[in-house]
Amino acid sequence: MKQLGERIESRSAVVGVIGLGYVGLPLASALHSGGVRVIGFDVDPAKIKALNEGTNYLSHLGHDMVKELAESDRFDVTTDFVRLREADAVLVCVPTPLKGNREPDLSYVVTTGRDIGMALRPGQLIVLESTTYPGTTRREFLDAIYEGAKAVGTTLESGEDFLVAFSPEREDPGRKSHATATIPKLVGGLDETATDLAAKLYRIGIKEIVPVSLAEVAEAAKILENVYRAVNIALVNEMKVILSDMGIDVFEVIRAAATKPFGFQAFWPGPGLGGHCIPIDPYYLAWRAKEIGHDAKFIELAGEINHAMPAYVVEKTARALEERSLAAKRAGVLVLGLAYKPDVDDVRESPSFELIELLRERVARVDYSDPHIGATWKMRHYDLGLTSVEITPETLASYDAVVISTNHSAFDYEMIAEHSKLVVDTRDAMRLYAPKMGDRLVRA
Repeated sequence: MKQLGERIESRSAVVGVIGLGYVGLPLASALHSGGVRVIGFDVDPAKIKALNEGTNYLSHLGHDMVKELAESDRFDVTTDFVRLREADAVLVCVPTPLKGNREPDLSYVVTTGRDIGMALRPGQLIVLESTTYPGTTRREFLDAIYEGAKAVGTTLESGEDFLVAFSPEREDPGRKSHATATIPKLVGGLDETATDLAAKLYRIGIKEIVPVSLAEVAEAAKILENVYRAVNIALVNEMKVILSDMGIDVFEVIRAAATKPFGFQAFWPGPGLGGHCIPIDPYYLAWRAKEIGHDAKFIELAGEINHAMPAYVVEKTARALEERSLAAKRAGVLVLGLAYKPDVDDVRESPSFELIELLRERVARVDYSDPHIGATWKMRHYDLGLTSVEITPETLASYDAVVISTNHSAFDYEMIAEHSKLVVDTRDAMRLYAPKMGDRLVRA
């Protein structure tokens, strides 16, 4: 592996990045900015076409980044995974979703591992970035690499002929304060050499690298980061439900508690969890815990609470309509915000989708408005077939209720307060207008 180390140090190494989405594309850009040649791999021809044309399909990254990559002779993109042989290092950024029964779905990781194995050559470094439960890199991922290699008659051994490591992604789309290059990066290999070379590789494009003793430590650390957020959000969601029935505003309570300068960190309730990691990763850990004979009761309970939030919002909406002598089944409802968080176009695991589907079961008509998402498309679990509605005073007045699911800064909340018959606010977006709205504002 001496030659690989020398190529990394001299920045003559070729880096392959598999999966050019929210994680892979900014990672490819960071390494490219560090001076190495990058080959991007994706199964979606539309992404390859867009990148070759310098067209950005992830709005939060900005046009200049994609344009720079498209114009560079050190950046290339392809759907041909045979070209993985050209790479000295291969970084895997593929989805790790859940199955319908909330069990881990490692099909993308396993399929990609096989593809890597079929193109594997001596001297390569393979790094998995996809969030998963501890042990995946050493078990399922490495086994898939071996399986792919065996299929083409290649016999290579991890630790001797090639190296494998895990380095969890820590992307937060839309966050201005941190970028891929400035977020500390954990690296843990299947052996010490893999850790050292992976750390050396990532230092090309990332300022701070944090090596850990094993891949399993890095896997568990990433899971802990996300479970920590999930259980704390579940706590404030449960507080919201309880305090609501006491007539107490949970958002004011949290702001008050946050004045304590130690021992408290504010988390905020909402209509459910969104994003690729937080709603999913607790179930990955719970599944792995069961596999070794443990019940992750606390983690599973947090998942149940968060998963119940869309139904809670729908129930609050239906009840508010009925209190105004309007049968829910005759009502029209406008949902504001389809993205899972403010000011991005990222809809991965957004609770707005389930919220809309549940509303459809209770009311006559449901539409949505989102300045970042012009229309819905067929997804893994949803096919809403909707187009975003432009918000005007007339539009707002035409609905019996407006549900704020995502508090985009582009929304005119003063207009919403003035012209909506009823606002169901899941994000504390209407706090400034609460006094003049009176009982037209319902917190959920």
